[in-house]
Amino acid sequence: MEKPTCNSTHSKKAIQPLHYLSRAEATSIEKELLEEFKFGHQQLIEIWGHASAMAVTKVFPRQSLSKKQPTLLVICGCEQNGAIGLVCARHLRVFEYEPTIFYPKKSSNPLYRDFTTQCEKIDIPFLSYLPTEVQLISDAYNLVVDAMLGVEDSLGELSEPYCTILATLKQIRIPLVSLDVPSGWDVEMGSSDGISPDVLVSLAAPKQCATRFMGKHHLVAGRFLPYDVQKKFELNLPEYPGTECVVSL
Repeated sequence: MEKPTCNSTHSKKAIQPLHYLSRAEATSIEKELLEEFKFGHQQLIEIWGHASAMAVTKVFPRQSLSKKQPTLLVICGCEQNGAIGLVCARHLRVFEYEPTIFYPKKSSNPLYRDFTTQCEKIDIPFLSYLPTEVQLISDAYNLVVDAMLGVEDSLGELSEPYCTILATLKQIRIPLVSLDVPSGWDVEMGSSDGISPDVLVSLAAPKQCATRFMGKHHLVAGRFLPYDVQKKFELNLPEYPGTECVVSL
């Protein structure tokens, strides 16, 4: 019997390149999930927050952290990315890490207030201010999670206190994990003079700025996306092994 050639139907499909989203495409995907597939806003934030926490645990297992306690600082903005940070912190607490939250401009959104309450109820401490001394941050925590500014915040000039916070983050000596879009970066153009995260967790699919990411670990959390959405936007997401909700690129 003749062996199948490399052109046979048993050959693997050519792997298509991963698609990096523009700001408009990222907004359209979220709109489609909310309006067409009837995901709830709270549901999406919960999915992304949990996936972000899982990404942290994959890159920084508790036993690998150098200090006596697996401490980390989660810095949250007042919009959606900040809410994702709050959920991430809650899940990390459940995973027996020791998160502290810095949330300088709390949102008036009732949903985001509920996420705050959930963190408070499980005794996650909130800082009233961020120490200006970089050494204090580096000595107190194993890593920092940047959940300040996302897709919706990346237009126009940065205001305080975010300018000061970003200046501090540029100087820290411990690993920095950014959720979706590193704070201070443009969604599409990236940043020539912004923070340099060690880890980037892309939510749903990577944004165009991720092509300029030079850190050690880039993970994507898009397994939950319906097939029709993946196909429509030609995302070409990687395969997720087993039951993993995040995968390293």
